[in-house]
Amino acid sequence: MATNINQVLIEMAIPLKRFIRKYIANEQDAEELAQDVLLKIFGGVSSLRDNSRIQPWIYRIARNTITDYYRKTNKPIEFVELPEEIEEKYYEDQNSNREIAGCLKAMIENLPDKYKEAILLAEFNHLTYKELGELLGISISGAKSRVQRGRKMLKEMLTTCCSFEFDGRGNIIDYRHNMSECKYC
Repeated sequence: MATNINQVLIEMAIPLKRFIRKYIANEQDAEELAQDVLLKIFGGVSSLRDNSRIQPWIYRIARNTITDYYRKTNKPIEFVELPEEIEEKYYEDQNSNREIAGCLKAMIENLPDKYKEAILLAEFNHLTYKELGELLGISISGAKSRVQRGRKMLKEMLTTCCSFEFDGRGNIIDYRHNMSECKYC
């Protein structure tokens, strides 16, 4: 078994690194994740029951490791200096946006896991449906459906909780809470 796993890992090392690199932009992070995947493979190889399923098992470990990476990663925000004349209006808009963002964050957290994961990866990590499907082990149409259903659930939660006023382009210009005790806001 040890020789078999070593041979498979030698054959799969480059494709595995390419797979991880497709989803992780930072080369150092991708390399660290590849090492984490290898450690998990060596640590769990004794639990593998069917040696013929070793490649799918390795990719599942890689996919789960990538998903965990995205769950843990919080990208820093760069702040830009604003001219004083627009600063007040900016902060007024930002407060409203922060309130809505806080509601959305709570709503996303309350989605069923499979929809929450799809929304986070597609919307916040900007994965394509193809990449999302590969990462989650589902078809492209399955990935698209999962994101669309998650968006629909979020829209229902948001419109139940708040009323919105939009400009001609569909941007939110004002909102108010419909319920005094929204469980998300």
